[in-house]
Amino acid sequence: MAEGQDGHYDSSADSLRVEPIYESFLCPLTKQIMRDPVTLESGATFECQAILKWFKESDSSGRRLICPVTRKELSSTELNPSIALKNTIDEWMQRNEAAKLDVARKLLTSESSESDTVQALEYVAEICQRSRSSRHVVRKLGLISLVSELLKNSSTKVRQKALESLRFVAKDDNDNKDEIAAGDNIRTIVKFLSHGHVQEKEQAASLLYELSEYKPLSEKIGSVPGAILILVGLSSSKVENLLTIAWAEKTLVNLESCEKNVRQMAENGRLQPLLRLLLQGSPDTQLSMAAYLGELVLSNDMKALVAQTAGCALVNIMKIGNLEAREAALKALNQISSYDNSAKILIEAGILPPLITDLFTVGSNQLPMRLKEVSATILANVVASGANFQSIPLDHSRQTLVSEEIIHNLLHLISNTGPAIECKLLQVLVGLTSSSATVQGIVDAIKSSGATVSLIQFVEAPQREVRMASIKLLNNISPCMGLELADAFRGNFSQLSSLIRVIGDNNGISEEQAPAAGLVADLPLQDSVLTRHLVQDGAFTTIISKVMMIRQGESRGGRFVNPFLEGLVRIISRITFILEDDPDITAVARQYNLTALFTDLLQMNGLDTVQIVSATALGNLSRQSKHLTKILPPSTPGLCFSIFPCISQKSVSTGECRVHHGICSSRESFCLLEGKVVEKLVACLDHNNEKVVEASLTALSTLLEDGVDIDQGVMVLCDAEGVKLILDVLCENRTEALRQQAVWAVERILRTHEIAYEISGNQNVGTALVEAFRHGDFKTRQIAERALKHVDKLPNFSGIFSKMGAQ
Repeated sequence: MAEGQDGHYDSSADSLRVEPIYESFLCPLTKQIMRDPVTLESGATFECQAILKWFKESDSSGRRLICPVTRKELSSTELNPSIALKNTIDEWMQRNEAAKLDVARKLLTSESSESDTVQALEYVAEICQRSRSSRHVVRKLGLISLVSELLKNSSTKVRQKALESLRFVAKDDNDNKDEIAAGDNIRTIVKFLSHGHVQEKEQAASLLYELSEYKPLSEKIGSVPGAILILVGLSSSKVENLLTIAWAEKTLVNLESCEKNVRQMAENGRLQPLLRLLLQGSPDTQLSMAAYLGELVLSNDMKALVAQTAGCALVNIMKIGNLEAREAALKALNQISSYDNSAKILIEAGILPPLITDLFTVGSNQLPMRLKEVSATILANVVASGANFQSIPLDHSRQTLVSEEIIHNLLHLISNTGPAIECKLLQVLVGLTSSSATVQGIVDAIKSSGATVSLIQFVEAPQREVRMASIKLLNNISPCMGLELADAFRGNFSQLSSLIRVIGDNNGISEEQAPAAGLVADLPLQDSVLTRHLVQDGAFTTIISKVMMIRQGESRGGRFVNPFLEGLVRIISRITFILEDDPDITAVARQYNLTALFTDLLQMNGLDTVQIVSATALGNLSRQSKHLTKILPPSTPGLCFSIFPCISQKSVSTGECRVHHGICSSRESFCLLEGKVVEKLVACLDHNNEKVVEASLTALSTLLEDGVDIDQGVMVLCDAEGVKLILDVLCENRTEALRQQAVWAVERILRTHEIAYEISGNQNVGTALVEAFRHGDFKTRQIAERALKHVDKLPNFSGIFSKMGAQ
């Protein structure tokens, strides 16, 4: 007979010439070789623990106490150690071990079959489980290297059994672990973790854990490329074998004993070990971990985790640490503050007061400039989080980051440092001015400090980051201080030219170009000096070219395209605000065919600002048509009412314009009757955005102004189906400004008797006019009164209002 790995009888061992097992060696209950044989009064011998368990189960179930072999009732549970049998078994086992190991060694050093090799490995595993001395014998016989070689065997079954055997070989024996770890064996074992079969992965993970129990091997395991990354991936896997995941986790815990491994774990997203050392390690270890944290590239989730776990500790180091410790803490905080959520956590941890102190302190206690740059970067990151800085005190005097004195100090620092810190502090101001709640306070501080000119000079900075931060800041504040900025630009036109060069850059559409266009667009529209300089500088050629490229899909810039285009269109519209009595500017408008350009832009659905600006510009252009049309000599009466030259011609009409009674064209006189401009403006009256509707209605109203043929203007609107939409705008009463414009237009339309007669029965229009008459301002009430007279809602002799201001 022969014994298998679990001690059961195995006849296959006879063929391998292993000494057979005797039946008397086997426990009748467990069928396994007895380690501690004891004899009952019945003469039967059992494994001690097995018979005790039998007694306990018999007692708990109320059965009679009998011998499991003889079935005779026992009068005593006394157990007599069978020393002679135990010694015999031990001697047999030693002989058998020696024989099995000899067989195993022979099989492992020859070209054996898969089944013989697996049998040999089972012998090694079985023997190593018995005692540490057995594992020592395995090493002495040179079996470890033989088993290790089998890790590269082509048979999956052999590789799996080799991994299992090595785990038993390594158990509680550091010398064996050292020998297993020799050469590239660890690398081979790690390879199984990512490329092995399910069982191979499990066995490799358990073997690696066993090796990691020996601290000197922790660093060696961690030094295998990819080992820690693979283990981290396995430990957090949702699909791997649960035992494999558990072994990987336990191995990582062991590997944490080496700081190099902790760093690698942090690189691969397992930050907890590093954070524990940062919070609980020795001062040197804490410094090392903080410094390394500053070098890591962290995901946003990891940044938030670090801020939540170690934010307070890092801020405290900033306050009281020595220079080396403060540098490490600042670099770590710089890393984690770049995510909005983690920046807000750092604000709660009290990061703002020490940051401001570090930036503003001068003298012997001040930080080196390289660290002030880091502090400025952190402050810029924190400000970009969008927190409510008005409510966060910096000191006992309750000053905040937006207090005038703090802003003055920041402006002073900007003017007296190098480009790196200038850039970051400008970014701080960009963040503070991005909020509608704080922008006015920053603007007031800039005005009171007289810093406008010094801020504008940065638009010419050679460093792109400084220039971009400056442009963003000026763009943010331009709606609140357009006049001051215009004065500054008039004092140095080169800075305005620099902005145009930024706008004209042809390397795609950059983050810098959109605010540059917005800044120029926010300058006062009727500032003719600035507009003329832009004309002389060739700015409009550049800008219109950019618009056409965007319209044709030749320029791409992702999220910057729309704000950039909006700014460009607003800049071009400047020309239309200074056309009055200025032949040179009129010539520019003709040169660029602005009527056609803005008509095209009017159709950019989804870009409300572009549509508003385009409609406004078309209104400004159309308002000049009555002055620019070429009046023909007197001709046959009624001629201009029988044909519609402005609608049919694209450039120059040969007939007389029905509204302006002269030769009109969209290019030369900016007439709206060409190119279906009227129809396109009418289409905008149905827009969801009241501002688009208001701008479009204002433009259409130029066809009804004094100085043109109002009756024909009404007919043009009728032909374009615009009258109904204008009446709808009046009835909807969406905003007061829109109502005022609609009342004005409707009163002009109702001067046409046929229309007035038809509308007089429309109760909705009548009610809307009555509401305007009752609740409008003085001018609107006057106009509404006249409109109500047109539809006979008021008697013509009504003199409710004086004629003062009547139109």
